[in-house]
Amino acid sequence: MKSKNKSLISIADLSKNEILFILKKTKEFKNKKIKVSSLKNKSIAMIFEKPSTRTRVSFEVAIYELGGYPIYLSSNEIQLSRGETISDTARVLSRYVDGIILRTYSHKNVIELANYADIPVINALSDFEHPCQILSDLFTIQEKKGLNNIKIAFIGDGDNNVTNSLILGASILDIEINISSPSGYEPKEKILKIAKSINKNAKINITNNPKEGVKLADVIYTDVWVSMGLEKEYEVRKKAFKDFQINKDLLKYTGKKDYIVMHCLPAHRGEEITDDVIDGINSVVFDQAENRLHTQKAILTLLLGRKNG
Repeated sequence: MKSKNKSLISIADLSKNEILFILKKTKEFKNKKIKVSSLKNKSIAMIFEKPSTRTRVSFEVAIYELGGYPIYLSSNEIQLSRGETISDTARVLSRYVDGIILRTYSHKNVIELANYADIPVINALSDFEHPCQILSDLFTIQEKKGLNNIKIAFIGDGDNNVTNSLILGASILDIEINISSPSGYEPKEKILKIAKSINKNAKINITNNPKEGVKLADVIYTDVWVSMGLEKEYEVRKKAFKDFQINKDLLKYTGKKDYIVMHCLPAHRGEEITDDVIDGINSVVFDQAENRLHTQKAILTLLLGRKNG
């Protein structure tokens, strides 16, 4: 990577100790044990090609509360929309601001931006990974269940950005993970190879049977069946995933009562998850959403914070 500063393009860019640092700082921010101005007099550009609720609001508020100034840049409002190259954009913004947050359709865009920027770049979602989401999710799991001797079960699309980052994050922290997907929607070999390169003993189990996938799981996680950009596949995917809904009947197969249910939101209620589950006593979905704010502060502090912050 050309940038002299550490960027967050993949959750695999972080060591186990760095992830644990982020989780520790997240807890401190959430419990209001620390109040710092680690971004005082710093400006952060936020380039968003995709719509966003949680990511945009949590980053804007986090930057503001850390003393910085967020500059929201819709891709339609800057020269990228008129053909300016990512490399030129990176070079220019590096002279104006202290960091760049990019939410993009193509993972190669965030890689190129980081390669040409002289400032930290944060992947706020690409088609390949969603590291900030999963760092927040790992904090939520730690908060509710701890991180030792647990099993995560992901039910749904095994080949999307959330699943990819979840597999890598679990591998770094040596957490067992089950991925239950319909045939043809399992995790790609590329992400499994990266996970094994991180941790040769990574415990990744893949099945096409959701009942087997949730067995003895402490965490049940799902996401939408149709990610942004794949809307044309809606009818095909709805049919393929119909048996992979998180509902009370499926949850009986966990064999546990103290599991937690997670969803990164937005949820398509009645498709990948039912109302009674997402609103039920085992759901931590809205705590999970809140934790995005505290985790963004921790990420920003690690990558951009002043040494005295």
